[in-house]
Amino acid sequence: MIKLIKLVPVLLLLLTVSFTESRQTAEVNWVHWNDGFARASKEGKIALIDTYTAWCGWCKKMDATTYMSAGIQERIEKYFVPIKFNPELSDTYNVGDTTISGRALLGALSQGRSSGYPTTFFYVPAKNVMYQYPGYMDSVQFAQVLDQMIALQNETASPKSSNP
Repeated sequence: MIKLIKLVPVLLLLLTVSFTESRQTAEVNWVHWNDGFARASKEGKIALIDTYTAWCGWCKKMDATTYMSAGIQERIEKYFVPIKFNPELSDTYNVGDTTISGRALLGALSQGRSSGYPTTFFYVPAKNVMYQYPGYMDSVQFAQVLDQMIALQNETASPKSSNP
């Protein structure tokens, strides 16, 4: 009986760790630019464009830490269309009726002010504006940026009251 009582805390710890691990293994459902950007505009959601490269260490760290945070994933799922974009791939990207290269799309997104990798772009359809956030952000910093984008979208989407 004493051995069983000593075993209960160990079992509880194992259950807690396995629950935490299973929650951390969920991933953001990334989409390609050609599907995601049009979808964001159509649904009125913010396009979150994660610009990365295969060789970028900070990009990999952001994928493994920031984007694995449950709070980040919940915000993204509710308010954003997450788009993964590697401008070094030989893909083509649709912008309106035009098809362009990854490098050309990066130039258009950054208005010629490329800032390295990772860079996160946000297109807020309610304002018809693109925002650029260069560099790695941990989950606390990134949550603040996501909340700012959500507030911008909501501020513009909500009708302003007029006082007679």
